[in-house]
Amino acid sequence: MKTIEVVAAIIQNGDKFLATQRGYGEFKDGWEFPGGKVEPGESLEAALQREIREELNTEIKIGQFIHTVEYSYPNFHLIMHCYLCELKKANFTLLEHEAAKWLTKEELDNVDWLPADTELIAILKNML
Repeated sequence: MKTIEVVAAIIQNGDKFLATQRGYGEFKDGWEFPGGKVEPGESLEAALQREIREELNTEIKIGQFIHTVEYSYPNFHLIMHCYLCELKKANFTLLEHEAAKWLTKEELDNVDWLPADTELIAILKNML
């Protein structure tokens, strides 16, 4: 089975976290934390900065490493490295997602998260 290594930004603003809804592909309409694939030879932090520029057209400050999720989808195994982040500027533009929401801890269950992200939701709730 193919393994895909990705990074995810848990972007926090006060007591809220940014959730994004996929706009394409096999998992279209599922909710996730923004991020994407790590390129060969790229550090996790560099990949995260690049992916956020590509997906949200903004810059982030990368903070604490939260967790690495490993999840086996039917066609591939996912390794997702997750970091707590902040926006460097308030504005962002959705370039690949169809929607975004700022969710409080109590609202994290209000969207249909992709399966790999659900493990991260439980970890976030325990951290806060």
